[in-house]
Amino acid sequence: MSPAGPSPSFLAGDGTRLAYTEVGSGPRLICLPGGPGRASAYLEDLGGLGGERTLVLLDTRATGHSEVPADPGTLRFDRLAFDVEALRIHLGEDSVDLLGHSAGCLVAQAYAAAHPDRVRSLVLVTPSPRLQGLPRGDLDAIRAARSGEPWYADAAEAQAALDAGAPPAQWQPLVRATRPFFYGRWDDRTQEHASTADRQSSKRAELGFGAGIEDVDLAGILACLSSLPVPVLVVGGERDALTGVESVHAVAASFPSACTSVLPRAGHFPWVDEPDAFRAAVSSFLSGAGPRA
Repeated sequence: MSPAGPSPSFLAGDGTRLAYTEVGSGPRLICLPGGPGRASAYLEDLGGLGGERTLVLLDTRATGHSEVPADPGTLRFDRLAFDVEALRIHLGEDSVDLLGHSAGCLVAQAYAAAHPDRVRSLVLVTPSPRLQGLPRGDLDAIRAARSGEPWYADAAEAQAALDAGAPPAQWQPLVRATRPFFYGRWDDRTQEHASTADRQSSKRAELGFGAGIEDVDLAGILACLSSLPVPVLVVGGERDALTGVESVHAVAASFPSACTSVLPRAGHFPWVDEPDAFRAAVSSFLSGAGPRA
């Protein structure tokens, strides 16, 4: 599913023009991409979820078709939440169903903490545990479980170089070599999806996402989430060697009541690896019959 014509857009509170794409049909689901700093196109139609929902895929500022803001401080994750509120108002929705992927889960959580009365439901997909302060201690074991695969030696060597502090000039080729760890399988479909990452990514947005994070009241956000009165689903992939499985449960524990769904054979992009299972889990949750933790 792909829209025709130019992307629709709206003005954020500071006058920055932000673009979004609507994919599918049915009630709206606002979708926040990760990266950080990746354009929303990689979300595609979320494994066919667009057949049941109108996916509103937001290009966050300085990514995709959205403008670069005059103030780089507005690229920080908590300030990106202001844009979600501007999008809600632009769409004319009293409240929204909200989905975040990876780093986008930080923005989704910041928005839900600031506007709990504007959120109907919250879906967090392979979330970054940065807000919860989790060290991602299960990643080595998840990677080692793939040691029998033909790409493993090269990917493990590249990961070791990154972990050892390779100079920034080497990061891009090393990250490319580790991409099989991001997926539950490494075939034509996942390789094609991985190949879009470089052209969809904004270094400016990536660097701005966490800049000045020491000034963010993370404890305050978590305190608000601990009493958030809306349904929450946290989705993970059993083979996700980027954010891991422990993060799924740590993030879910931040809410008074949250469902979890960890998909076997899926990695960091579960709608690519296991589209049917992903669509079923999210669709079931959104329809009011969410999977049990």
